[in-house]
Amino acid sequence: MSHIIRTEPNAILSKAVEYHGFIFTQGVTAEDLSQPIDQQVKSVLKQLDVILEEHGTDNTRILQAQIWLKNIKDREALNTLWSAWIPQGQSPARACVQAEMADPNMLVEIMLVTTK
Repeated sequence: MSHIIRTEPNAILSKAVEYHGFIFTQGVTAEDLSQPIDQQVKSVLKQLDVILEEHGTDNTRILQAQIWLKNIKDREALNTLWSAWIPQGQSPARACVQAEMADPNMLVEIMLVTTK
């Protein structure tokens, strides 16, 4: 049986789950929800960098991204920062939708599937 690695599991989720060289992240949100969209996106991307590094990979190995925005009008601000973060030619399959967020101050949430 293959080994499943769960990073920081709690009663409802793990920060990430690794299986057969694939890493599935939790939905990551900004650490400071009082910040505007650009600062929340930067916080999320920084946290994702840390999770990926903990699992021996980086943003060149992202297969899929799921992104939720409180307001789809923030997509341009997100895309500007996302495009600067993703190495050229390494864009993953991606979905970006508007969603009702769990906290009204939460403006963005990003979940990744990557490989090593």
